[in-house]
Amino acid sequence: MRFIKGLHIDTLNLLERIYKQSKYYHVRRRAQCIQLSYEGHKMNDLAKLFSVTRRTIMDWFNDWEDFSLVGLYDQKGRGRKSKLNDEQKLQVKKWEERKSEEFICRYQKC
Repeated sequence: MRFIKGLHIDTLNLLERIYKQSKYYHVRRRAQCIQLSYEGHKMNDLAKLFSVTRRTIMDWFNDWEDFSLVGLYDQKGRGRKSKLNDEQKLQVKKWEERKSEEFICRYQKC
């Protein structure tokens, strides 16, 4: 069994604040998980509570131990990479601007 141990009272207060106020759902969940582990809840119970695998809980613990509060947040570079190159993105922006100008003119009688 693995638990988060040795948290300072200020860290606990900050975790509580993150859990209650963060705008990111996944950060709130991870903060709560760290708190509950510190309170003595088992990994299997946490996995059931958060509807994730035991491996995910271990990853959250590892990130906490390696990076502390920063470990609650996702790293950059996640998600699908764009299929458009920079030139294509610029062209799409031009099309958007032109279409929005046409829309405005159509409904404001330019």
